[in-house]
Amino acid sequence: MISEKLQKGQLLIAEPSIIGDLSFNRSVILLADHNKEGSVGFILNKPLKYAIRDLLPEIDSKFKIYNGGPVEQDNLYFIHNVPHLIPNSVEISNGIFWGGDFELTKELINTGIIKKKNIRFFLGYTGWDAEQLENEMQASSWILSKNIYENNILGKASVHFWKEKIIELGGEYLIWSNAPENPILN
Repeated sequence: MISEKLQKGQLLIAEPSIIGDLSFNRSVILLADHNKEGSVGFILNKPLKYAIRDLLPEIDSKFKIYNGGPVEQDNLYFIHNVPHLIPNSVEISNGIFWGGDFELTKELINTGIIKKKNIRFFLGYTGWDAEQLENEMQASSWILSKNIYENNILGKASVHFWKEKIIELGGEYLIWSNAPENPILN
C-alpha cells in the first residue's frame, strides 16, 4: 500500500502528529502534480459550508465546495472523471483529471449531464516548492499511499476519509483512528 516515490495521482495522508494546523490536520490530499519545480495537491476530505451555486449563482447545483488547501483560496479549482465531456483537461492519473473548459463545465452541470460523482470543486490548493514535499516526507509529516480508488475517488473521499485510511494502515496507527482531533480534549 505504501509507495516509495512521490508521483502525481498518489494520496498523501497527514500523519497523526500534524496537530493544530487547520488545513492539514487529518487531511488526505490527492497529489495532482509533482515535478522538480514543486508539487500541487487538493485536500479531498475538508468540505466547506458552501455549494457551488453560493459562489457562482449561474450554476444551479448544490455540489459542495471543498477546502483544497491554503494557497490561492480565492480561486476555484476542480477535478473530474469525465474528460470526454470537458476538453482541455489534464490527466492526473488513472482516469482522474484536473480543470478544463469551465464555461462548458457550467453548462453540463446545469443540464444535469455532469453529476456529483463526476466532479469536485475546491477553493484553493496545496502547494510545495521544489524539494519541500520531499523534506516533509523525510520529516514524517505525510504517509504516501496509492490511490486504489482511481477515478472513483470523487465518491469515496468524505469527511471520514482520513480515519478510514488510518484504519487501513493498521498497526501503530489504529490508536489514532478514534482519538479526538485535539488530543488535549481526550
